[in-house]
Amino acid sequence: MDATTLGGALLALVGTLAGAVVAYLGKRGETALSGYSHLTGDLQEERDRLERRVRDLETRAADQAAHAAEVAAHRAADQAELARLRAIIVSLGGTP
Repeated sequence: MDATTLGGALLALVGTLAGAVVAYLGKRGETALSGYSHLTGDLQEERDRLERRVRDLETRAADQAAHAAEVAAHRAADQAELARLRAIIVSLGGTP
C-alpha cells in the first residue's frame, strides 16, 4: 500500500467520522428544538388557562359586588320602612 492509497483511506475514514458527528449533533439539535417547541406550547396553554381563570374570577367578583350593593339598597329601604312604622306607632300613642 502506497502513501496515496493510505492517505485516501484515512481521508475517507475522517470524512465518514465527521459525517457521523454532524448527524449526531444535528439529531441532538432537532431533539432540543422539539423539546423547546413542546415546552413553549405547554406554557402558552397554561397562560391561556390562567387568563380564563382570571376572567372568571373577575366576573364573579363583579357579580358579588353587584349583589352586595343590592343587599345594601334593600337594607336601607328596610330601615326607612322601620322608621316610618315607628313614627306611626308613636303618633298613635304607642311605644316602638
